[in-house]
Amino acid sequence: MSAGQTPPPGERVDDGSYREEVQGIAAAISEISDRASLLVREEIELAKAEMTEKATKLAKGTIVGVVAGVFFMAALWFVLIGCAWLLYYYLPGNDFTYFWGFFAMAVILVLLGVIAGLIAARAVKRGSPPVPNMAIEEARRIRESVGPGPPPPVAGPGTGVPGGEG
Repeated sequence: MSAGQTPPPGERVDDGSYREEVQGIAAAISEISDRASLLVREEIELAKAEMTEKATKLAKGTIVGVVAGVFFMAALWFVLIGCAWLLYYYLPGNDFTYFWGFFAMAVILVLLGVIAGLIAARAVKRGSPPVPNMAIEEARRIRESVGPGPPPPVAGPGTGVPGGEG
């Protein structure tokens, strides 16, 4: 080709700028890839941290719930013993009134069990379900900002999409 002619469309003249452009694009692609990898690693760490926090809340709620169950079992034990003493009291020929102490202890344990049960219910409600909501929301925002838009609808029966039967 002579010096005065322009190259046909699609053909490039190698004057060095093409090579620099390719290297610049390669560097940009490499940087985008590195940043995307870093972003994915950070999202995974966020999900792990969030799951650990929720699992800890669930474990604490479970422990307090077990304690509440122990209080209720102890209260039941004292109620049963109190009922036994009450029955003994009403049997002819005795002057004992020891059962009131058992009933008072049972009431105290029931109150402690109710308080522990409410604390456990609140802790379990805060911790469940153990889903990394913040990580999912962040991933959704990233997808919306980076992606080209919503995916095209899938053709299927009853979708009204061309290629579907409906």
